[in-house]
Parts: sequence; structure tokens; C-alpha cells
Amino acid sequence: MGASRFPRNQRLSSCTYPRAARHDDVVLAYQRWQREIVTGEGALGMLRPRRPDTPDGVPNSTVSEGVAYGMLIGVMLDDQALFDAMFGYALRFFNPNGLMDWYIAPDGSAPLARGAATDADEDMAWALCMAHRQWGGRGALARDYASFAEQLIDAIWTCEVDHDRYRYMLLPGDDWRGQNVFNPSYFAPHQYRLFGEVSGNRTGWQSVIDVGYEILDRCQCEREGNHENGLVPAWCDWQGRPVEAFPGAMLHHQYDSARLPFRLGQDWAYHRDPRARAYLERVCAFFERGGANAIVDGYRLDGSPAPDPRSPVPNPGSAVFVGGVAVAAMHDARYRQLLDECYARLATGELLARSRYYNLSWTVLSLMMLTGNFVAF
Repeated sequence: MGASRFPRNQRLSSCTYPRAARHDDVVLAYQRWQREIVTGEGALGMLRPRRPDTPDGVPNSTVSEGVAYGMLIGVMLDDQALFDAMFGYALRFFNPNGLMDWYIAPDGSAPLARGAATDADEDMAWALCMAHRQWGGRGALARDYASFAEQLIDAIWTCEVDHDRYRYMLLPGDDWRGQNVFNPSYFAPHQYRLFGEVSGNRTGWQSVIDVGYEILDRCQCEREGNHENGLVPAWCDWQGRPVEAFPGAMLHHQYDSARLPFRLGQDWAYHRDPRARAYLERVCAFFERGGANAIVDGYRLDGSPAPDPRSPVPNPGSAVFVGGVAVAAMHDARYRQLLDECYARLATGELLARSRYYNLSWTVLSLMMLTGNFVAF
């Protein structure tokens, strides 16, 4: 492989890296993810990520976030065939807004639910931008990567950013327009900076970044007891108040919320936004007190543990929680011990509480970031 291809083992001056970081750990996690999660069955001639043990929904179904994770993994690990097959599957389920319906039947016969999910759409768009810079052209797709990326960025801006009462608030999907709902873990400022560059709409996307950080500040407050711990609710409103976005929606720091340290860790790593650093400092100060081995898969906003009741007992831990904390700890060498301990847990590949699909995906994504192989080309 050329110097620009995996493994890159990048070392950014804004980050500290685990002492034991090895790209071989990424390869092992990737191979296991491929064996257990990636399938051609029901993929309409393409590839899809299946959810073999999902605690909610239809077994072996596919969700759009998983397709996006596969595209991110494919472009970072230089697996163009996987990338093209994953996005080729996504295209089979694009809705009239030009976004993928989020929940698909195991046999690929139809969506099990209509509407797009913003976290998936933005990850797909960013991955397409990286595919353009990594490989150029169109690969096995009908059009080039760049034009697909531009189309997706435009659809996200039009359908998944509020332009009215809650101006520039990121919405959870294309069916949420006009609603006062924000998912903190969908907020990906690192990606929006590139979207502004690609679309020429830098001012608009900067507004999405600024508003998102403002909402995050409001949702970490003395009222909820989370003003110093970085724990955010799964869903909140414009004012930052936890909100039941749909019947039964969880309000504490759970499997969605645990992704925010990763996303803001990237904003610090690549852009050094001081707002990201302030958030990461709160996260690390909180988790350092208990240590990496004490990280569980759920917390009330006041910091008390609230492990997911659907997880096995004893709970083996969750890659998305431990990986997110590890990426947060990269921001300052003062947290090297926490970083190293989190990395050691993650590299075992056994942090699989609640969902093997979700945690195997986040094992790969987190290890890529921690080893310097989640690169902004």
C-alpha cells in the first residue's frame, strides 16, 4: 500500500495516544466485525450490517447507522469493495428526500420504518467525502463519490437542520421538522466543517456548530446535576431540558449519549475547538475518579451508575462507552493512565454488552481513532 493508505498511524500534536496502540488491534477487530456482522444475505446483491442480537426490534435487521459505520470503516481501512457494497445497499432504500430510511427488514424486502436518521446520513456523507479524497472517481457506484457526497450534504441541510423557529438546530431526522428535539450524540461538528467547505455554505454550517454547542452547554446544568460530569441525556430540547422524544425514549446517559465524547474528541483532535476541550475535560475528570474498569453502560445525569437492564449479568462492559471515554482522554496527557486502561479493555474485543452489532462496530471505530487510523484526508 502507498503511504496514504492503511495503516497510517497518524500522530496529531493535539492528541495523546495509548502507549500500547497497535494497528494490528484494528485489523483483528475489523476481521471479527466482518465475520459476525457483515452479510450478503438479504442485501440485494450488496452487503449490509446485521443486528444478530438486538434487544429492540427484529433480529438480523439492518439500521442505517450501521451502514454508515461500515462505510467509515471501509474508507479508513482502504476496503473499497466493502465501502461500495455498503453504500450500494443504502441506495436501495433512499427516500424521496434523498436520505436512507433508517430501519430495514432482514430480507431487504422493505423498510420496517420510514424516515431517515441524521447520525447515519452525516456519517455517510463524510465517508463519501473521504472516499473521493482516498480513491477518487466512483468505484463500483453509478456516480462519483463527490457528487453523492454533495447530494447528501444538501439533503441533510434542507431536511435535517431546522430553518424556522429553532434556527440551525440539528434535527434527529427528516421527519422531525418543526419539532423541538435535539439528540446530543448526533452532533458532529468535525464533519460540519467539511460540509461547509464542500457545499460552499460555510456560514450556515458554522451556525449549526455554534447552535449545537450552545444546546450542549444548556443541557449540562446544575438543575440536572450534570454540569461537571459531561453526561448528556439521550434527547433534549432547544433549552437543553431532557425530553421524551418518542414514547419510552430514555432520558439518561445511555447508548446514544455515549457517542458524544467520540464526536467532540474528533473536533478537538482536528480543529482544536476550545468548546470541545472544555467538554472533554469534564468527561475525563468524571471517569478518571472511578477508573476505566468501573465504566458501565449507562448513567443517570447526576453521575450515578444505571447499567442497561437488558445487558447480561455480569455485565462485560460496552465498547461505545469505554471507547468514547478513551477518545476523550486523548485531549490531554494528564489522562494518559485513563487512556491506557480504556485502550486495554477495548483491545480485548469483549466489551459486548447489550448488542454485538453496536459494540463490535464501535470497537473498530474507537480503535481506529486511538491508533491514529481514523484520518481526515
